[in-house]
Amino acid sequence: MALATGLGTSPAAANPRRGLTSYVLVHGTHSAGAFWLPIARELTLRGHRVVMVDQPWHGAEAFVPESYQRQDLEAMAAEPSPLKGIGLEAYEARVTGIVRRAARNGPVVLVGHSLGGVSVSRVGDAVPHLLHHMCYMAAFCPSRVLPTADACTAAPENANAVSPVELTVGDPDRLGVLRLNFRTGNSRELGLLKEMICADYPDAEFRRLLAGMQSDEPVTAYAGRAVGRAGSWGRIPRTYLRFGKDRTIATALQDRMIAEADAFTPGNSFRVHDFPEASHVGPLDPAPVAEILDTLAG
Repeated sequence: MALATGLGTSPAAANPRRGLTSYVLVHGTHSAGAFWLPIARELTLRGHRVVMVDQPWHGAEAFVPESYQRQDLEAMAAEPSPLKGIGLEAYEARVTGIVRRAARNGPVVLVGHSLGGVSVSRVGDAVPHLLHHMCYMAAFCPSRVLPTADACTAAPENANAVSPVELTVGDPDRLGVLRLNFRTGNSRELGLLKEMICADYPDAEFRRLLAGMQSDEPVTAYAGRAVGRAGSWGRIPRTYLRFGKDRTIATALQDRMIAEADAFTPGNSFRVHDFPEASHVGPLDPAPVAEILDTLAG
């Protein structure tokens, strides 16, 4: 294994292997790998390999509560979830396994959106020698001061974010999951969801996004520690895609997380790309995001 020559140069970046770059894309909360399809298509057309990760019990493995299908809210409040107790160890293991396989064929760029950022940080600690670059797209990047996604969400810089708490079905502590009803027909609830996710999108696109959302996310994933270490995570070149109209991870919180990471590893700062009009899921046109991700292969 080649040793890093300095902060901001991971072993993978210092000694790049031949072959196409593989982009490993990690979805956020209540989502799935298919979230990345528009961006993945753009990257593929630019000549890259792309893997869209499904975290355990997400996407192709999705758990759909029977009561959710029937829209029986009383039953939804009590139906058990297999996601209860699943923590970041399982999320990290899923992504690390994919990174290990992808790295056999060439450089790997690891990208996380929203809650996917905690997986990026933990995988950066686990296998820094396999990562050419890591990118946080409006994603949690915990620090020693804000070590978990829960702590980040509770920070004062996130005070103007829209909270899904009033949309919660059942008791999260008892169910072990934050359960949301994305199939609601209530206009007020739909308005709140749209404000959180994509206030600037046409309603038809908003409904398309809702169709891909999953009801359950384990509370242990929000509470898990995901603080990168300076000697591993801190040596990997990193980029942040900053979204200026994000109502889930407020832009002020994004700025704080960037600043705390840069203070922790002053020799390896975030390369920040600003999307001032973007909501939480990013621009409706995937091309500008894909263009920046394309440059990370170099």
